[in-house]
Amino acid sequence: MRTDIFHPNFKAQPWWWEAWTPNNALSQDPPAKTDVVIVGAGYGGLSTALELRRNRIDCVVLERDVFGIGASTRNGGMLSGGTNVAKGLGGKNPKVDAEFEANKAAFLGSGADSLQTLIDIIGREKIDCGLITNGRFTGAWTPAHYDDQARKVEMFNKYANVGAEMIPRERVREMMASDYYYGGMYVKAGGNLHPARYYKGLLEAAHREGAILCGDVEAERIEKVSSGKNGGGWRVLTAKGPITAKEVVIATNGYTGDLTPRLKQRVVPVASHIIATEELPMPATELIPLQRSIGDTKRVLTYYRPSPDAKHMIFGGRARFTAAPPEVSAPILYQYMIDRFPQLKGIRITHVWTGNVAFALDSMSHMGQDDGMHYLLACNGSGVAMMTYLGTQTAKKIAGGSNAPINAFDGREFPEHPLYNGDPSLYLPLIGAWYRTRDWIDRKLAA
Repeated sequence: MRTDIFHPNFKAQPWWWEAWTPNNALSQDPPAKTDVVIVGAGYGGLSTALELRRNRIDCVVLERDVFGIGASTRNGGMLSGGTNVAKGLGGKNPKVDAEFEANKAAFLGSGADSLQTLIDIIGREKIDCGLITNGRFTGAWTPAHYDDQARKVEMFNKYANVGAEMIPRERVREMMASDYYYGGMYVKAGGNLHPARYYKGLLEAAHREGAILCGDVEAERIEKVSSGKNGGGWRVLTAKGPITAKEVVIATNGYTGDLTPRLKQRVVPVASHIIATEELPMPATELIPLQRSIGDTKRVLTYYRPSPDAKHMIFGGRARFTAAPPEVSAPILYQYMIDRFPQLKGIRITHVWTGNVAFALDSMSHMGQDDGMHYLLACNGSGVAMMTYLGTQTAKKIAGGSNAPINAFDGREFPEHPLYNGDPSLYLPLIGAWYRTRDWIDRKLAA
């Protein structure tokens, strides 16, 4: 194991937790009855609760562990501005490609709305989370990838108004202090924030509005209540007693499990790994001007940005597609970082961590109802804004009492596969190996 890259005070936990640690300080015991039970207390669940209470609808949020332990405080805190809505397109799924082509204005418009929803909530609730909206640059792994990006610029600007422009290879240093990419796309409508501080603010806002937040309370079973003089509904069984409710919302995303087996078979949890460096000898803005977010077009992608204080580099990617210990994931990410920024060689890692990203089999986000239960699932790697948006939209749909779709992601077919039972561990390592091989071949051919 390579040990020279680890700082003496290295921690196997998110760097974000130095500012806010997951806890159950706001936890309450669940009541016997409420209007809506929300399963999952990530961005999606909390934004659902916040909007429900703003509409004076009672709700209970169930978190099986401590608040903030999941992906909402483990992600990179990067904002795409909605352009990632189209990242799964391009011949991989002709049916989805055709659907997107027929409804691209709605899809991209909803994607852009997701960022604005996030910005509006942060402003309205006065959440101190270091929000920066200086854009995002996505580096092209090959010239062919650059050409593919260039074909989408007009579409993004027409339907999402994101201020996208192509940056040729000779101008990449305007975006980052590196010559690693074959150019790329810069999108002004993007940025980043401190994910744990945003989560803290969302949690406190939901609590202020009167949502009942229940930590260490797992939903063990969900039962339909037969219609009677009081109408139908649901009974959610927990170790602290049953809760009856008119509606149930599933917001478990990358941690969707056996509680909802039909949804589990439609969501693929993929591990994403991140490292944080010790304080850099130069401001991180010398490496990434204006603290922009950076990503790339690799199949085994990477994503990175300066820390909110511009003193550290936060660097993430698919070191493995499944969970891996620090001694496995950290050296891989470290090498990816040095490949892009050779000037960081010798800088040590202070934190390494992982969390689950939720993918759908069509690489699109989903909200809707399954057997009467509401769900918002599958952020596909862009969950900070998208899960906030889908939670807010789900709450508005419940409050409005309409079954009609209210955005492009609502009520879409949520695909499953006969060979997938909800456990990706058998084939994710094979997919990862294939993707790495394809990336290597494409790069070699481009050289």
